[in-house]
Amino acid sequence: MSTCDPGSTVYRVHKYFPKNLIPTPLDNFFNERSVSVDILISFDQHKSLDFSISDELDPRERGQVREYVQNILRKRSYLDFLIDHYATIDVTEMKTNLKNILRLGIYDMLFMDSTPDYAAINEAVELGKSKMGSKTGDLINAILRNLQRDIEQIPKPQFKDRTKLVATTFSHPEWLVSRWSIRFGEREAFQLMQANNTRPSYYVRANTMRTTLTNFELRMEKLGVEFKTNDWLPNFYKVHSVQPFIEKGLLRKGICHVQDIAAGFAPFILDPKPNEKIYDLCAAPGTKSIMISDLTEGKSDILAVDISGERLEKLAESALNFGAENIKIRRGDILELSLPLADAVLLDAPCTGTGVLSKRADLRWRRDEEGLKNAVDLQTQLLEEAANMVKRGGRLVYSTCSIEPEENMEQVQKFLENYPTFELQPLEDFVPKEVLTEDGLAYQTYPHKHDSDGHFGVLLIRTK
Repeated sequence: MSTCDPGSTVYRVHKYFPKNLIPTPLDNFFNERSVSVDILISFDQHKSLDFSISDELDPRERGQVREYVQNILRKRSYLDFLIDHYATIDVTEMKTNLKNILRLGIYDMLFMDSTPDYAAINEAVELGKSKMGSKTGDLINAILRNLQRDIEQIPKPQFKDRTKLVATTFSHPEWLVSRWSIRFGEREAFQLMQANNTRPSYYVRANTMRTTLTNFELRMEKLGVEFKTNDWLPNFYKVHSVQPFIEKGLLRKGICHVQDIAAGFAPFILDPKPNEKIYDLCAAPGTKSIMISDLTEGKSDILAVDISGERLEKLAESALNFGAENIKIRRGDILELSLPLADAVLLDAPCTGTGVLSKRADLRWRRDEEGLKNAVDLQTQLLEEAANMVKRGGRLVYSTCSIEPEENMEQVQKFLENYPTFELQPLEDFVPKEVLTEDGLAYQTYPHKHDSDGHFGVLLIRTK
């Protein structure tokens, strides 16, 4: 619980508490652990992450909530295996409240070096009592005490089914384990899954419409932020955490934005120029539109299109903060829009997101083979519509944050069969050699190879 001085307790009023109730020390658990459990419960029920209930926490606690939630989702299958091992109730039959309190308690015990076992157990027990009653607290205590007795020799998954064994050990769905083992070989598939389960690297991109690189680096030094420059793209810096940038308002002021360096390749290979008409389709949350504006020194005519009004509102706010006044915004479905021909079009297509499972651990539990097929079908339609918006001699970039061939080069090859008026362009002048495909006509990054998210992209020119 948050304290303002030793021995004192701060209680926050939360929407979950009726206004006429004053929580006591045992039933007030509106802290980072309690909120993390609530978010995990909501995810199990609705398959979407909603961090808004952490808004009343302070910035440090909000950061801890995100760490808890993402790390527990990264290790969910393994945590469930341990719950199954030590509980008399099958984990699949447990109430979602109990299951997620146990997941958090076990995660605390095994992976949070700063949390002593007794504290992790006590927090989980009190959470159980607060949310489900004293008997549940006793059950949680018994399960976690049993695990504590084996803490020096925690059991390992042992299944005859090789796919299930790997899926449980690395906490990935079996369909992805099977796909990747066949495609990459088991050893490389292990490396990929391990990368997905590792705390990700973060990059920030300095906005030169608001600052200079020298001044931005001085700001980071004053904040005590350790950073690394790179040779891949200009203005990008690798950092350990984005929390200092949030706390000091650098994102809100438009000084920089959080953007994986591999995500920066798509706007870069578009090669935007001043005075061009440029469309950014599926544009929200807007980092690519803003980067295009920066690359053209605010002198291009950018139209950012997205189907989500809520996400476009955030894009508009970001564009204003970043000084990207040349970005116009339009809400609409690309499949239904009629737009004048443009000099350049960027389609960062909706996809399965299998390249960003380290930052978005929830996606691994929200995707399946049917979802992959649906994504491919939608991408096919969107790519065709985007192509019809490009004038002769104009440029089209197709990109995803997926590592699945069906969404990437196979999608592009299928498009070229139906649209012979477009030609792939070499990318050697835009991106580093180590991320290029063998023919140099596409880039593909992988988390286990490039210390970045997994991104794919190509540049197409309309020749006729």
